[in-house]
Amino acid sequence: MIDVIRSDSRGTADHGWLKSKHTFSFADYHNPSMMGFGKLRVINEDWIEPGKGFGTHPHRDMEIVTYMVDGALEHKDSMGNGSVILPGELQRMTAGTGVLHSEFNASETDRAHLLQIWILPEQNGLEPGYEQKLFPAEEKRNRWRLVGSRDGRDGSLTIHQDISLSSTVLDAGESIGYAFDGRRRGFLQVVRGTVEIDGETIETGDAIAVVDQQALDIKAKSDAELLLFDMV
Repeated sequence: MIDVIRSDSRGTADHGWLKSKHTFSFADYHNPSMMGFGKLRVINEDWIEPGKGFGTHPHRDMEIVTYMVDGALEHKDSMGNGSVILPGELQRMTAGTGVLHSEFNASETDRAHLLQIWILPEQNGLEPGYEQKLFPAEEKRNRWRLVGSRDGRDGSLTIHQDISLSSTVLDAGESIGYAFDGRRRGFLQVVRGTVEIDGETIETGDAIAVVDQQALDIKAKSDAELLLFDMV
């Protein structure tokens, strides 16, 4: 069974310098029926104006994954990391026992567009940690590329939870499948483009939650970019 979550059903926030859409309850958006999915707690789609961003703030006991769509994001944290995240790159920050960080649009002219994802860790009190990796579009073209996993296999980011995160970039007209092992469930986010899944047209910003379904059959109706979570 798939449950379609339309983009326009998400919570919204407009702070001038920041526009955001929240798939699950977050900050001032509270929807009791949308408190997360499995260990997936937050998917925020953010647009940050040039030169603006989030000042230094704390996190703890959360796996935070940043997926850049367009633009550049400058990151600094209390672990001593300082970097700029570009499209095709993913960042994983284990907040664990506590970390401070800031995130700013690294450009003074172009808007930054990203997905920020929070995943509940398999245990609290982990040592804070950081990873950032580039996954070129060529590695994802019309096939799944594992970008995050519990054991960091195949060069993916290490996420401290029983979850596999895969990405693909599909050309219009191409099809791709995905098979779930046992009774695992899935969550698929359309980063951009339009696809058809089980007869449903799923567009930019839409998502599907997958429960008790062995496989997905996906056809790209336009060039598309997808992010898929496979979890217990």
